[in-house]
Amino acid sequence: MAMTVRPEDSREPGVEALLRTLVRDFQETAATTEIEAPDPRVLEAMRRVPRDRFVPGTGAVHAWENHPLPIGYGQTISQPFIVALMTQLLDLAPDSRVLEIGTGSGYQTAILAELAGGVFSIEVVPELARSAARRLADMGYRNVKVRSGNGREGWPEAAPFDAVIVTAGAEDIPPALVEQLGPGGRLVIPVDSRWAGQDLVLAVRQDDGSLRKRTILSVMFVPLIGTNAT
Repeated sequence: MAMTVRPEDSREPGVEALLRTLVRDFQETAATTEIEAPDPRVLEAMRRVPRDRFVPGTGAVHAWENHPLPIGYGQTISQPFIVALMTQLLDLAPDSRVLEIGTGSGYQTAILAELAGGVFSIEVVPELARSAARRLADMGYRNVKVRSGNGREGWPEAAPFDAVIVTAGAEDIPPALVEQLGPGGRLVIPVDSRWAGQDLVLAVRQDDGSLRKRTILSVMFVPLIGTNAT
């Protein structure tokens, strides 16, 4: 009789192996990202958040592998290295207010909640928004608010934000997200490149409202639903 493998059985060794992989990936991409090592705070957040809780069905046994996984509705949970990199680019403080576009299953949301004071997350798929909100509440995250809607419109009544993160590939940087970013705020977003996939862009809002942009890395995300307000 075959033994059933439960995600929690391999959690601790899986987490530690993943963290070692993340350190290596930061080193190997440093020439492009200009970031040689992950922030210890980011690594500790990723150690604390059980990724297997955010992967549905039998896919949970692969939760500690460094690649994206399907979560239903044509969406994915992002590769852990990309989660760590995008989180680090936000440069969060304990009192930061963060807007997340693309809740998905809530994994990136939980990582943000470990590091920031408040997280406001928008998910276009109502079923995913509801399940993520329940999951995060059950796990004790009280500094998170989740709602369903068009992420391109942001969350104006909760603005301004210290940081905005978009976890889907956009054709452009939505103007509403820039408007809701406070001076000095940081926006991390995958923007369609001229080739396949997207460029991960870090944009910092200047005092005059303009953005100082830097391309970080080539990435591949599912499309941002609602692009061009359709």
